[in-house]
Amino acid sequence: MTSHHVFNTISVIGLGYIGLPTAAVIAGSGTHVIGVDVNQNAVDTINRGEIHIVEPKLDEIVQRTVKSGHLKASTKAVSADAFLIAVPTPITEEKAADLSYVLSAGRSIAPVLKKGDIVVLESTSPVGATETLVQALKELRADLTFPDWNDNNGSVDIHVAYCPERVLPGQVVEELVSNDRAIGGMTKICTDKAMALYKLFVDGELFPTDTRSAELCKLAENAFRDVNIAYANELANVCEKLDMNVWEVIRLANRHPRVNILQPGPGVGGHCIAVDPWFIAEVAPKETPLIQAARNVNDGRPHRVLDRIAVEKTRFLNDHKDRSEQDLKIACYGLAFKPNIDDLRESPALEIATALSKSHKGMVLAVEPNTTALPDHLSAMTLTDFEQAKSEADIHVMLVDHAPFKTSAPASDYIVDVKGLWKP
Repeated sequence: MTSHHVFNTISVIGLGYIGLPTAAVIAGSGTHVIGVDVNQNAVDTINRGEIHIVEPKLDEIVQRTVKSGHLKASTKAVSADAFLIAVPTPITEEKAADLSYVLSAGRSIAPVLKKGDIVVLESTSPVGATETLVQALKELRADLTFPDWNDNNGSVDIHVAYCPERVLPGQVVEELVSNDRAIGGMTKICTDKAMALYKLFVDGELFPTDTRSAELCKLAENAFRDVNIAYANELANVCEKLDMNVWEVIRLANRHPRVNILQPGPGVGGHCIAVDPWFIAEVAPKETPLIQAARNVNDGRPHRVLDRIAVEKTRFLNDHKDRSEQDLKIACYGLAFKPNIDDLRESPALEIATALSKSHKGMVLAVEPNTTALPDHLSAMTLTDFEQAKSEADIHVMLVDHAPFKTSAPASDYIVDVKGLWKP
């Protein structure tokens, strides 16, 4: 590697589900990494060599790299040769991207930037976000020169690029290293420098591009998943209306050599697929009827599941005239946004369980094997284990197909199964 791409210290801003694994993997490759986060508890936990999130294999890398001195966490930005920003970009009520965390990360590193540094934005963002970040940095550091989008002439003091993360929760440690990456620099020199940075820890192929293409690429990937999931969920809606087995229909349709319909579920969760398509619709509302329709289909799924639970409640009470709603126990199996993880963000299963705990007069049991305590706002629910829920509950709602749930089904006629695990 050429000598002008030397990264003695790399700083990762934001130590969440993406930032911490990224920091740990880079530190594991032998580079000094300083992770920065506003959460004092997260910083203290990491500096003890422990982790504050559930992600397989991450704990051992953090423990090893903290011990070796390659990984440190701090609440304040410090000088480094490269800065990777991996903070959330939530969505507002108006379905627009909230860039406040990205801009706040930019403000925190601005005072420590020096000539020759590179800043890479990894947060999933709408098209043009990297340019917005550059504009903010420019205003804070008039003494440094920054790149202009698509102006490849002239050298700059600070290099800027956009490189979206592309990892699967539960497999982040492997995928950070093995997945291909799109690397979009503000200028060609920025792209080259960013490529050198990612070569330090990525085995997958690196594809150079410009910032806007890299930004839209990430959104396009997630919208593609969303549209395909919406198709499966719409088929499920059709089958529920016609009292048919959607899993049987999909299984048969998928025998066609060019058809691969996904599996339906309670909706779409996580901090990506349920959010990012709106970032495309935000900049091109008239051009995205399909993307917006898919979002609405998936957002509507939890309401349909709640309707089905209401039908089962009525059926149960009709069959058991001696029972009232107050003493009717409903168990929700799974709260996370996908199987075998603890991440509850944007989870449709959680949305369903929360709505149920508010509307149901009796007890709602929550079975979530990947967590030991429920968040405060779910105090109306009782966290219980799989065996207890199976024996105690009157109505069983299968929401997330966690591995333990596959071992046996409740012996009950009152099951709402949105994953096709126990009851077609």
